[in-house]
Amino acid sequence: MVIIALVMGLVATSMSRSISGAEARAASRKLVASLRYTRAMAIIKKSEQVFQVNIEDRSYQAPGRDQINLPEGVDLTITTARSEITSEAVSGIRFFPDGGSTGGHIELTVNEREYRVNVAWLTGETSLERQEG
Repeated sequence: MVIIALVMGLVATSMSRSISGAEARAASRKLVASLRYTRAMAIIKKSEQVFQVNIEDRSYQAPGRDQINLPEGVDLTITTARSEITSEAVSGIRFFPDGGSTGGHIELTVNEREYRVNVAWLTGETSLERQEG
């Protein structure tokens, strides 16, 4: 009985980590989609659009969309142009009508897994990569 309890405990622990990994992957993909939406809106509307990230609330918001809160346990960091930092907690990535952006990257971290969303400054192209840790 003790052995079965230990095995069940190990299985539960490994499953919770994989669920967290799945949540982090899903959250990072939604983040990429929101950044791409913001870029598309800048091109379509022919006006600058700002994607905002709040590291204190662990949330982000595309223009004209509802704020998205990240799942519990997902940490968020952003590196962006100094001109797009509006406070200690809120920063943004600005997209221009030609598709370009101020560039930067956003990192989502759960346990030892890290997902990095890169935004190219010249083209505004958004990509996702898993960092090996």
